[in-house]
Amino acid sequence: MNSRTNVRAPRAAATSRVTRSHGSTAHQTRTRSRPSSTQRVRTTEQRQRHLQPVQTQQKKITKLSVRRAPFVAAPSLKKRLRWALGILLLLLAVLVAQVSRLQVFGGDKFRAAGIDNRVRATILPAERGAIFDRTGQEIAMSVPMMTLYADPKAVTDPAGTAKAVAGLMRFDATKEQELATTFAARKSNFSFIARQVDPKIVQSITALKLPGIGAYEEPARTIVGVSAKSVVGKTDTDGVGTAGLELKYNDILTGKNGRFVREQDNQGRSIPGSNSMEVQPRPGEDLVLTLDRSIQYQVDQLLVEQVAKVGARGGVAMVMNSKTGDIYAMANVRRNADGTLTNTSGNFAAVDSHETGSVAKVFSLAATINEGAITPDSTFHVPGAQTFDKYLIRDAYPHPLQEMSVKEILVKSSNLGTVLAAQRISSPTLASYLHAFGFGAKSDLDLPDESAGILKPVKKWQGTEKITVAYGYGFASTSVQLLSAVNVIANNGVYVAPRMVSAVIDQSGKTKYLEQSSTHEVLKSTTAQEMNLMMRDVVCYGTGTLAQIPGMTIAGKTGTGYKIQSDGTYGTDQGGRKYFASFVGFLPAEDPQVTVLVSIDEPDAGSRDRFGGTAAAPVFAQIGGVVARELRIKPAATTQPCGRVDPYARANEAAH
Repeated sequence: MNSRTNVRAPRAAATSRVTRSHGSTAHQTRTRSRPSSTQRVRTTEQRQRHLQPVQTQQKKITKLSVRRAPFVAAPSLKKRLRWALGILLLLLAVLVAQVSRLQVFGGDKFRAAGIDNRVRATILPAERGAIFDRTGQEIAMSVPMMTLYADPKAVTDPAGTAKAVAGLMRFDATKEQELATTFAARKSNFSFIARQVDPKIVQSITALKLPGIGAYEEPARTIVGVSAKSVVGKTDTDGVGTAGLELKYNDILTGKNGRFVREQDNQGRSIPGSNSMEVQPRPGEDLVLTLDRSIQYQVDQLLVEQVAKVGARGGVAMVMNSKTGDIYAMANVRRNADGTLTNTSGNFAAVDSHETGSVAKVFSLAATINEGAITPDSTFHVPGAQTFDKYLIRDAYPHPLQEMSVKEILVKSSNLGTVLAAQRISSPTLASYLHAFGFGAKSDLDLPDESAGILKPVKKWQGTEKITVAYGYGFASTSVQLLSAVNVIANNGVYVAPRMVSAVIDQSGKTKYLEQSSTHEVLKSTTAQEMNLMMRDVVCYGTGTLAQIPGMTIAGKTGTGYKIQSDGTYGTDQGGRKYFASFVGFLPAEDPQVTVLVSIDEPDAGSRDRFGGTAAAPVFAQIGGVVARELRIKPAATTQPCGRVDPYARANEAAH
């Protein structure tokens, strides 16, 4: 019993310990009796002997459980990992695409941007061709000026730089702020500060060595003595022609700019070892005009004086070589709003057109004579007034019905006598002659904005237009056209187109002469000679006596036209009229060398100086004397001065 009991007690204890270790209840152990010391030792030994396999087995079981039961992630964590991996792959794809785009498709753009940041190109302006007169004197030329510019990307102190530049340039506060804003924006590597500046001022600015501030020479255009500026025209600040010959021949005068390219750092300093390229500018070609600078200047002065004397709005004067059509002078004067007179930049000689007045009688009578319908000695019974198509037309001066020869009709400038003579030919025939004289079409000068005048198709001539065309109403002409038309008489019946440019000088200095003016026959030489003789009598005994030049035979014709007003009539709001007075003639009459036109626009309507014979003819005489001296024109050996006895002295009519 005891031995069995002793054996079982430790087993029970062991069982009890094991059971406790596996979560058995504590009260089962406490119900048993406390063993003796001998029993405790044995029990301890037994416990160690019996528990060791159990513990070992427990450890083995635990290790085996760890190996056979791997970690299993929760479903939500797996999903997050997949999303993270997808995002990483997407970002990688975007990065690869962006790199590919930059390298393959956008490479040029970024390379260009890099070059733009370090490469600076300076334009080397080409010199514009000069304009010379017929004697080789300069009329228009380029003078040295400077252009001040900035490279905003290279400006290190926008506010300070703007203040320094504005102070020397005398800019106001607004302009200074604009400069500072431009410099600070750094949007480009070039910006104009000021153009065509005095070189001394620019030199004082560049001496400061401000980063990003530079200058280069940019010639400015000037006309010597401002003579003929209405003909030469002008250019803009870029040297591009905007008016006159500067515009018409801009392609010839304009050179090809050069270019200097270099690499530099952000301080504007050249990068050592970098490449640079320089292309030299090529200057434009020079023009040689037919104008004579000395004649032009004197004509300008004489015209200004006469316009001032007669209180006119303005005036035009032209001088042309009778045989070649070369224009020696073309002056335009206009009164300013303040009452002063200037040689205007507007070329009214080619742009404005006016009804010619009595100068047109030369063309209608010449056409009728050339057609064989009349002769200079043919006579007509001319009334002082006559009604045509219900309109009363009065003669140039009051007179009773009287017999007049064609000579006297021209000398006395009879309106109705001219009408009666011109009725010997048809309107279509007269119209064809007017076209042959150059009316109704631009001249060969083809200047910018040149007018073709007004000459309606003959089918549209209505009512009194069929009558008035004969003595200068119903069609309008420019001064260029009128001068060229009268020159047909001087040039023995041959129309020669006006010309203003005779040659071009290229960059190598070689002169290329241009073609001579075009010509065509208008009248028989005999008709031209007959008209020449009658026009001499106009100057000797008729309406043009104030055009006489001592020792020189002059032929010409006066013209006094009424100006059409805004309401389409010839009367002003005050009941008066405005006049356009002209004289066109040539000298010496025996062998014409030059043809001269003078027109005075709106002379004082209340003065006797409102007529072509009193307002324009005196200036013709002065210009003719100047031209004769300058060109050394001598009177012909057969010169016949005006006789002392007036063969047309039947009446002393007012100059017209």
